[in-house]
Parts: sequence; C-alpha cells; structure tokens
Amino acid sequence: MNGDLRHAAVVVLGELGRSHDYRDRADAGHGLAGFAETQEAFGPLLELVLDPGDTFVTRRTVEALLRRRDRAGLTIVASALAVANSPHSDWIHTAIVDVFGIFSDDRDNAIRLCEEVSRDTDARVALGARQLQEILAEIDPVLRPA
Repeated sequence: MNGDLRHAAVVVLGELGRSHDYRDRADAGHGLAGFAETQEAFGPLLELVLDPGDTFVTRRTVEALLRRRDRAGLTIVASALAVANSPHSDWIHTAIVDVFGIFSDDRDNAIRLCEEVSRDTDARVALGARQLQEILAEIDPVLRPA
C-alpha cells in the first residue's frame, strides 16, 4: 500500500468535499469512506455526515461508511449521530435501516461493534454508539440464516 498516494487521495477528496455543489460533496463522502480508518479522513467525513447544505450528502456518506461494516465507519457515524440535528438524524437513521435491514448477521455484527465503541473514551462517540445500537436493535432484518 502506498501511503503517499492514499494521503493524496484523502487530501483531494477533502477538497472536493468543500465544493459548493452538493453532488461533489456527496461523491467526496462516498469516496472518503474508503479511507475512514485514517486519521486525516475523520474530520472531513464528520463534516460531510453533518453537511449543512444538503442532507443527500449526509445519507450518501453515512451509507458508504456503514457499508464498510467495521469499527472505523461506525465510529464516525456514531460521533455524528450524537450531535446531529433533526433532519440529519432522520437521514442517518434512514441510512442505518437501508444498510442493515436485509441481513441479520450484518445487523448483529454491527450491534456487537457498537457495544465495543460505546466504551470509547470520547464521550461523544460513546453516546452516539449507544444511540446507534438502539436504532440497530429496532431493525427486523428481512433475511436470517437458515
């Protein structure tokens, strides 16, 4: 893995995330989600999840973060959920249901990760993880193991 190229990609996507066009910001959020495990991507991703200009950016970024199905993606979503206003929290909730409403195994794994994240030393992340866990617990997935 080339660290310099990954860093450059995060920088460029971060710049795209500051565009005036909501489509550019949504694309930046989708692309940056692939780098969610890097410290440089955390801030720009959090800003895109809480995008003040268009909740489409919120939904697209949250879906990409959740489709990672890992701690990095869930941590960013949890951090945003803890401070999100009503329109943002509604679209975050919608993305959670869309991503985890199909396979029970995916939802169950996300609940387990949220339990871990809820013990984070950052109070905001811990609070958001508990909120995320509550939303996940309410989901009745369509498909379960045979």
